[in-house]
Amino acid sequence: MNAQLAAGPFQPTIESLAGFVVPEWFRDAKLGIWSHWGPQSVPRFGDWYARHMYREGSAQYLYHLRTYGHPSRFGYKDLVALWKAEKFDPEALMDRYVAAGAKYFVAQAVHHDNFLNYDSALHRWNSAKVGPGRDIVAGWRDAAVARGLRFGLSEHLGASFSWFATNKGADENGPYKGVPYDGSDPSYEDLYLPNLEHYSKKLEPVQDPWYTPNTWWHQRWLDLVTEMIDKFQPDLLYSDGPLPFESDGHAAGAQAVAHLYNTSAATHGGVNQAVYTQKTREAKLVQIGVFDIERSQEPDIRPDPWQTDTCVGGWFYDVRARYKTAGHVLEILVDVVAKNGNLLLNILQQPDGTIDDECSFLLDEMARWIAICGEGIFGTSPFRVFGEGPSQVIIDHFREDQVDWTAQDIRFTQRDNTVYAFLMRWPTDGSALIRTLTPADNVHAVRLLGHGDTSWEQTNDGLRVRLPQAGPTGELNCLAVQLA
Repeated sequence: MNAQLAAGPFQPTIESLAGFVVPEWFRDAKLGIWSHWGPQSVPRFGDWYARHMYREGSAQYLYHLRTYGHPSRFGYKDLVALWKAEKFDPEALMDRYVAAGAKYFVAQAVHHDNFLNYDSALHRWNSAKVGPGRDIVAGWRDAAVARGLRFGLSEHLGASFSWFATNKGADENGPYKGVPYDGSDPSYEDLYLPNLEHYSKKLEPVQDPWYTPNTWWHQRWLDLVTEMIDKFQPDLLYSDGPLPFESDGHAAGAQAVAHLYNTSAATHGGVNQAVYTQKTREAKLVQIGVFDIERSQEPDIRPDPWQTDTCVGGWFYDVRARYKTAGHVLEILVDVVAKNGNLLLNILQQPDGTIDDECSFLLDEMARWIAICGEGIFGTSPFRVFGEGPSQVIIDHFREDQVDWTAQDIRFTQRDNTVYAFLMRWPTDGSALIRTLTPADNVHAVRLLGHGDTSWEQTNDGLRVRLPQAGPTGELNCLAVQLA
């Protein structure tokens, strides 16, 4: 099948897509919740399970061997049938996410495992025909739209052709030495892919997994992504990686983005309201949508809105994972929003579709804080500086250490003539000094969100604000400073 692409204001070229303008809804939203969930959650043993279960000696291979059997006998095709999602309640979960502050929701349409979480007419390996017996994405979309949230999809398919080639191997040692894994069975090639050229005994992709010169795969990717767009008309489409196949000189990626934008424009009076996110800083590509950073941040205010995506623990449910606290998540949110960014947060789901007690508690804690301090988050813009104080986030690939904030660390946002100053740690001396706000800022009034008006004085050192003994929202609190 060759996808039928929508006509409209965008052509499938980088030059045309560079005319993208970030919609206001995304600028204002600030916080999205993501369901990074699928059959790889079944073993409860972490991310990239479908790949690593075919890597002899890896932790996930050993777990699989001892739990389900050897991957020549019980492969990923068998594992996906165990995913039932029998307690999946998107309505109840969406209520939790809205209370926690989500303004948009993103459902995983497909991970690198080439298994679709929706009812596809193009691919039999999907959640409506195998495993849950229902269209997972449709359930998410209905719940999100009913609550006024913008709805997005994540697709991780571009890398699959190379990423999944480990299923073509065989053990080099032990009782199954030389016995091919089930990925070599031609009966299941539509799941495991005709990707033998990407198999390497070194157990790493022959090439960068986000690229392959295989033009059949380019078209297959485009057909499936076009089907997702046509079926769900998402407000946001996330690609895990850079624009697929751009380095190969093929237009599949640009065609998909143009189709997304033109489909949106057709339903919004000729003006695109959709967002495409991808992960590259290459100047010519970063203009075609919103720049996304996985599990990291920016050091300063970025001129255009951007997004960071992260997770509470690992990307798929993992009994070994250590979770972020609600305080850590909220500190990330504040720091990101102060730098003109959005936070997309994955809340882990167990294979049956529920969230565990730790995630439930985290959402409750977020909801309490958002109810008081959300005024300083949603619909705001960056101030002239993102903050002040000695502490900074560490920017080092996927490193997300919680910052040892001090009472001198402050982050700023702004709406009209109100500046919101987030105190990253509550002062113990009964006052906060905001050095950035000088007499030239002409302060008119100061409120501590969750408490009320508070006394203040303007000095040559900055704005001095008197505070109660304890912060109404724990360590992380927000002052609303009204400028005249």
